[in-house]
Amino acid sequence: MNAMTESDMSIKYEPTAVEAGVYKKWRDAGYFKPSGDKKAKPYSIVIPPPNVTGKLHMGHAWDTTFQDMIIRQKRMQGYDTLWLPGMDHAGIATQAKVEAKLRKQGISRYDLGREKFIQEVWKWKDEYAKTIHEQWAKLGLSLDYSRERFTLDEGLNKAVRTVFVDLYKEGLIYRGEYIINWDPELRTALSDIEVIHQDDKGAFYHVKYPYTDGSGYIEIATTRPETMLGDTAIAVHPNDERYKDVVGKTVILPLVGREIPIIADHYVDMQFGTGAVKITPAHDPNDFEVGNRHNLERINILNDDATMNEKTGKYQGMDRFEARKAIVADLKKEGYLLSVEPIVHSVGHSERSGVQVEPRLSTQWFVKMKPLAEQLLAQQKTADKVTFVPDRFEHNLTNWMENIHDWVISRQLWWGHRIPAWYKKGTKEIYVGMEPPKDPENWEQDPDVLDTWFSSALWPFSTLGWPDTDAPDYKRYFPTNTLVTGYDIIPFWVARMIFQSEHFTHQRPFEHVLIHGLMRDSQGRKMSKSLGNGIDPMDIIKKYGADALRWYLSTSSTPGQDANFSEQKLEAAWNFINKIWNISRFVLMNLADTPASTTPPDPAEFDLADRWIFHELNETIKKVTRLSEQFEFGEAGRALYNFTWNDFADWYVEMSKEVLYGDDEQKKAAKRRNLLWVLDMTLRMLHPTMPFVTEKIWQALPHTGETIMLAQYPLAHDQFTDAQAASDMNWIIALVRATRNLRTQANAPMSKPIHLQVFMAEPRLATVFDTNKPFIQRFVNASQMDALTGSQPAASAQMMTAVIPGGEVIVPLNELVDMKAEIARLTKEQTRLQNEVSRADKKLANQGFVSKAPAAVVADMKDKRAAYQEQLTTLTQRLADLQDTAE
Repeated sequence: MNAMTESDMSIKYEPTAVEAGVYKKWRDAGYFKPSGDKKAKPYSIVIPPPNVTGKLHMGHAWDTTFQDMIIRQKRMQGYDTLWLPGMDHAGIATQAKVEAKLRKQGISRYDLGREKFIQEVWKWKDEYAKTIHEQWAKLGLSLDYSRERFTLDEGLNKAVRTVFVDLYKEGLIYRGEYIINWDPELRTALSDIEVIHQDDKGAFYHVKYPYTDGSGYIEIATTRPETMLGDTAIAVHPNDERYKDVVGKTVILPLVGREIPIIADHYVDMQFGTGAVKITPAHDPNDFEVGNRHNLERINILNDDATMNEKTGKYQGMDRFEARKAIVADLKKEGYLLSVEPIVHSVGHSERSGVQVEPRLSTQWFVKMKPLAEQLLAQQKTADKVTFVPDRFEHNLTNWMENIHDWVISRQLWWGHRIPAWYKKGTKEIYVGMEPPKDPENWEQDPDVLDTWFSSALWPFSTLGWPDTDAPDYKRYFPTNTLVTGYDIIPFWVARMIFQSEHFTHQRPFEHVLIHGLMRDSQGRKMSKSLGNGIDPMDIIKKYGADALRWYLSTSSTPGQDANFSEQKLEAAWNFINKIWNISRFVLMNLADTPASTTPPDPAEFDLADRWIFHELNETIKKVTRLSEQFEFGEAGRALYNFTWNDFADWYVEMSKEVLYGDDEQKKAAKRRNLLWVLDMTLRMLHPTMPFVTEKIWQALPHTGETIMLAQYPLAHDQFTDAQAASDMNWIIALVRATRNLRTQANAPMSKPIHLQVFMAEPRLATVFDTNKPFIQRFVNASQMDALTGSQPAASAQMMTAVIPGGEVIVPLNELVDMKAEIARLTKEQTRLQNEVSRADKKLANQGFVSKAPAAVVADMKDKRAAYQEQLTTLTQRLADLQDTAE
C-alpha cells in the first residue's frame, strides 16, 4: 500500500475519507487468503451464511464483527487463517419473497412452471448476493472470497445427496404418514422450530354428541369445530367413574350422522373440561397417536390451501375459518351447540408467512432423531465436546436433543435441494440414490425439496470439500475452530451441525461456539418490520464509520447478553477514534526522521514516564490477549480504551512534550522512538476491531511491513515489566489529580500559578518528586513546589489540603482565592440560601398549605428546606474560615 504522511491526516477524523478504497486494496492484494505457511497452525471460521432474502441487519453486523476480530487477531498472531464466506438459499424464505414479487405482477409460480420459476429465484439470488457482498465490504470483513460457497452449488449438493442417501440406507431417513405442521399459504410442511406460538382470541365450543341408542348425549368442548367432520372417536380416561358405563357405546357425529365409538385412553386428562375429548387422527398430533393405538380411521378434511375438501359435504371449497362459522351456525340451528366460551390461547403460526399453521396428516420424509441425538449427547460428555461460550447455553443444546422429535425434512417447494428419491410408475417401488435411475422414463422424482436446515447442517464440512475427505481444505481446516452465532438458532442450526458432523466425520464441527444475544432497539424491543424499529448498519456506517460501529458492537455487551441500541454509545465510539486520530497526528508531527524499528526500545534510555507507559503497555497486551482468547471482547475493549485514552493520550503524550519541546537532542530522539513504539503497538491491538483507521494511520508511520493486517500482534516483553515505575507514576498522577481537585473546589483556574507543597511520609517519594518536577509543574501550573518530609504539617484554616497515597498535597488558600472577592461572593450566596430557608419555613408553618397540598408536594418542600439548610451550614463555615484567614 502507498505510504501516507502526517499532512495526509486531516485535523478531524473523517471516516468516509479514511475508509475509501482501503478494502479494495486489501482484497486485491490477497491479504484475506490463508498464508499458505504449512508450518503455521491453522485457524478457521465458516461464516453463518446469511439468507439471500434481503439486506444484512444489525444482528449480522454484530455477528460478523466478532468473527472478523477473531480472524484478524489470529492472522496477526501468525496462524494460517481461513474465514470462509457463503450464503444460504433459504428455501421457504426466498421462495416466499419471489412469490410475493410475482403476485404484484399478477403471476403465480404455477403460471411459470417449475423451471422458469427457479430461473426467477436465481435472478433474485444474484441481485441480493451482490448487495450482501457490498455490505461485507463496508463492514471491512476479511473474507477469503476465492473459497466462497452457496448452499445450492454443485459441491454442496453432492454433500447433501450423500448424507440423504447414507441416512436412508442406515434406516435413519424414512418416508411416512404423520401429523406435521402445515403452512397453507406457502403450501409446505414446517418443522417444529419453524412454528412461532402466539396468543390468539378463540373460543371453546361446547357440543353435544348424542348416544346412538337415544339415551342422551356426551358433552365435548373444542376450539376447532371445523375438524369435527374428521372425528373418528370420543375418548375418556379408563379410570373416570363418570364414563365407565359408556365406554364401548357409540355416538352420532353431529352434522355428519356417522357413528363413532367411545374409547378409553390414558391420554385423556380427567380434570380438563368435561373429561371427554373428540379424536381427529388426521388433524391433531396427540389424536394421531391415540388413533394408532385404537386402529382408528384417519380422515383428512383439508386441501393443501386449508380449504375444506370433498369429504366435508356442503362445506367443500370453504376456507377453514369460513367453514368454522358455517359449522357453528349449523350446530346451533340443529340444537347441538350447548355454549360458546371465549378464550385466549396459544396458536402456532408460520415463521415465514405468518399464517396460522394447520396440523395436518401428510406423507413426508423424516430423519429418525433418537440415535443421532444420543450420539451427540454422548460426545458432549467427552473432552472433544463442543464448548459453548457462555457455557450456560450448552443446556439449550442438551435440552433440545433430550426432548427431540423426528425431523420432517421434506418441503413442498421448488427452490432447494431436490429430494434424491424416485417412484417407479405404476408401482410402490422407491429408489433413493446419488444419481437418477438408469431408465428415467419409468420413474418420477419426488417433487419436494429438502428443508433448508438440512443443507445448512453440513456447512462446516461441506464447504471445505467433504465428502471428499482428501480435499486439501478439509484436511487442513476441519474441524473449524470457532462458530459465532446468536442464541436464537441453537436448536435450528447449531444442534444440527453438531450431530451431522459427529455422524459423518466423527469429529466435532467446531471447537467453540461463541453465543451473542439479540440487538434490540433503544427501548429493549426486538427489532422487526412490524414495529418499524430496525436499524440499518449501512446507515450507521454512513454517519459514524465502520470502525465506530465495530467498536460499539464489540463493547456493547457481555457474551450471550442482549444489547439495546444506543446512539450515544456510537457517538462515544466516534469520539474515541477521533482521540486516537489526534494523538497519532501529534506523534507523526514530532517523529522527525525517526526510522522504523523491529526491535523494542532499550529500557536503559527510559525516564519514569517511559518506564511506566511501557509497563502499562505490557500489562494491557497481556490483558487484551487473555480476554480476547476468552471472547470477552467488551472487557478487552475497556482495557484498550483505558490504556489508549487515559494512560497514553492524557498522561504519556502530555509528559512527552516536556522532552520534545526541550533542547536535549538525545532525549528527544529516544522519546520519539518510544512514542512510535507505543503508538504502533496500540494500533496493532486496536486493528482487529478498527481495521480501517488503524491501517490508515499505520501507513503514515515508519514501518517495515506492507499492511498492519500482516504485522505481528503485540507481545509482552519481560524487560518492560516495572511495578515500581507503575507505583511511582500512579503517585504522581494522584498528586496532580488532587491538586486539580483543590483548584476546582476553590474555583481557581488552571491559568493561575500556585505555590504547591507536597508532604511525603516515605523519603523515597521525595526523590520521585524532585526527579519529575518538570512534569508535575506542567500539569499543575505551580510557581513554586516544595517537598515536605519528616512530621506531617498541622492542619490550618489558611491551607487547602488533599490526602494522597503516602502523603498530602498542600496549597495556601490565598494562592487559590482572591480573598475579598471570594468573601463577597460567599456572603451573597449566604443571603440567598438564608432567604430560601426562610421561604420554606414560612410555607411549612402555613397549616393551609400543609393540610391541603398533596403529601408528595409537602414532602418535596421539606426535602428542599433540608438541602438549603445543609448548603447554608457548609457555606457559613467556609465563610468563617475565610474571614479568619483574611484577618
